[in-house]
Amino acid sequence: MGVSGGRIAASGRLFGWLFWIAVGCVAASVVRDLAFTPDEALQGPAQKILYIHAPAAFTALYLAFALMAIASVLYLWLHDPKLDRVAASAAEVGLVFTTVVLVTGPLWARPVWGTWWSGDARLTATLFLWLIILAYLILRQAVDDPGLRGRYSAVLAILAGLLVPFIHLTVYLFRTLHPQPIFLKPSAPSAPREMATTFGLAFASFALLFVALLRARYGLAVLSERAEAEVGSTPARARSVAEAERGLS
Repeated sequence: MGVSGGRIAASGRLFGWLFWIAVGCVAASVVRDLAFTPDEALQGPAQKILYIHAPAAFTALYLAFALMAIASVLYLWLHDPKLDRVAASAAEVGLVFTTVVLVTGPLWARPVWGTWWSGDARLTATLFLWLIILAYLILRQAVDDPGLRGRYSAVLAILAGLLVPFIHLTVYLFRTLHPQPIFLKPSAPSAPREMATTFGLAFASFALLFVALLRARYGLAVLSERAEAEVGSTPARARSVAEAERGLS
């Protein structure tokens, strides 16, 4: 099999069994949400959007962007290209989950609070973070030199990561329509056991989907850099890509 054929075969393995298990778990959590979880007394059926909106937010902020920032700090210290790939992959997957957050938030807010977008601190800060991550990904496409691209994007990723704790605290620092935390707070979750269980299962399924998508996106990055290495990158870069590809298989 030729080099191109090998890349095609490798790309076909990226979305493997882990991805489909994660998709099945997400589907099962949605079924539990809609069919087996009671409606909230005041908000009614609209509240069930919580079990998509909040797990997506937790996954984006506390898994994807935290990993992006940590990998970026380590990259600036160790200069390991694998850490740069991890940060970029986490950022791209996190952008997808943040988009889910920004779509489901207004869908929940309209029937409950009577407005699609209130412009409060948490919503605005989350949108700002989404724009920063988008700028991060655009920056990576605009800089050709791998070293400069890694350093510039790492700095921007760390700055974006610093926004995450601010977003968490916005409901305490500002007057906002966004409800107070129900699950992620110092005291016990203020939700019945059935709702807490549904949320826990939903978050676990979203976290598994994040891992599957992160693995696939990292694999695509390896394949892309391998293609660049074949058309003229340095031997050291080619060896680094080959090592990463062996670790993926």
